[in-house]
Amino acid sequence: MSPPSTIALALVFRAEKLLITRRLPGTHLAGSWEFPGGKLKLGETPERCAEREVEEETAVVCQARGCRTSFSFTYEDRSLLFIPVDCVWTRGEPELLQVSGACWILPTELKNFEFPEANSALIAQLAGM
Repeated sequence: MSPPSTIALALVFRAEKLLITRRLPGTHLAGSWEFPGGKLKLGETPERCAEREVEEETAVVCQARGCRTSFSFTYEDRSLLFIPVDCVWTRGEPELLQVSGACWILPTELKNFEFPEANSALIAQLAGM
């Protein structure tokens, strides 16, 4: 297996709500809910990657405020290093540019959505479980 890909996960807060998106059909873990984000480009910081990915996927503009503790997860076909990035909403309403769904929810509502297993501990932390 190749070395892990580094993924920035954007935790975009708008007041007390958090932005979540749904993966497109035909993608890895299609139909699952997730935090917007993606692979870091060469030389890109996790903060800049999170801001870029949110805008590319949803047209929402946000500003990164800092990174949380990173974590790794290995699927059958890939290994990933996730870096959660706390962000604040600046402007824009979610558009479905590279996602099949998007909504603002309270962190306590995360348990009502199907997320990839890799996000379990982060979701528990965010929801205060």
